[in-house]
Amino acid sequence: METKATRFGYSDGLLYLGEHDPRVVVLDADLAKSTSSARFKEKFPERFFEMGIAEQNMVDFAAGLALAGKIPFASSYAVFVTGRAWEQMRTMVAYSNLPVKIAGHAGVSVGPDGATHQALEDIAIMAVLPNMTVLVPCDAIETKKATIACASIQGPAYIRFGRVPIPIITTEETPFEIGKAQIIRAGKQVTIIACGIMVHEAIVAARDLEGFGICAEIINLSTIKPLDEDTILKSAIKTGRVVTAEEHQLTLGMGTMVASLLSRKHPTPMEMVGIEDRYGESGEPAELVKHFGCNSCKIVDAVLKVIERSGC
Repeated sequence: METKATRFGYSDGLLYLGEHDPRVVVLDADLAKSTSSARFKEKFPERFFEMGIAEQNMVDFAAGLALAGKIPFASSYAVFVTGRAWEQMRTMVAYSNLPVKIAGHAGVSVGPDGATHQALEDIAIMAVLPNMTVLVPCDAIETKKATIACASIQGPAYIRFGRVPIPIITTEETPFEIGKAQIIRAGKQVTIIACGIMVHEAIVAARDLEGFGICAEIINLSTIKPLDEDTILKSAIKTGRVVTAEEHQLTLGMGTMVASLLSRKHPTPMEMVGIEDRYGESGEPAELVKHFGCNSCKIVDAVLKVIERSGC
């Protein structure tokens, strides 16, 4: 299976936008090679701003560019751009509903850089901001589509991508729309809702579950906010059980948002797979993903548990 890091899907999107929309500019915080925005710099140097290790200044500068009619994309490690610059994001960008697009790589799959560089809280702290769109694409192709689509929405957006190659599971023809979840596998006994790298893990888990006689439905929830309530509710009503999977803290992550929806509109037996109230560690990406339980085996365990708990 072909693999590609979603960070390169991000820069693929930037290059497309650079060719088609002169308003698009790109900023980075001394990590342009790591985020891959350096590819935009090479082709459009006059529209690239290297801000140095100054994420707060970068976000404020991006807000100024937006007020001047530009569509700025600002990127770094997610832990820095969403954490260190959160107050600037809140007051200068989200409060003013400016079209600033923030991007960063996150999760334990960042690898050897360790806990200080592995954002596991970014979905929560970005989704809580009014006006903010939050996107977690599942592969490089979808990341390119998400990046391009971000330029067309009026307000701010956050794109979460990864550093290491992961399987490509969509195609250029696969539909993508901000705010719309995609059912990528129909099922009838349990709904698995996943985002980012966990979508592929959900596909592997669904194949394994066939050995237990379990037919799982898989939803690729690439837009975390605004949440596609209709698709989630229809699937939950059909299957009667839900498992969420994310490479993020379980506390206030994607699973929490799904649980909040279901508790209000259709209470459903549910389990969540993700980071269980821990900081990351240094290690190889594949080892860390397994160590922290962000894999297909944990999804299978969660499905078996929710089926047992539901009593049938």
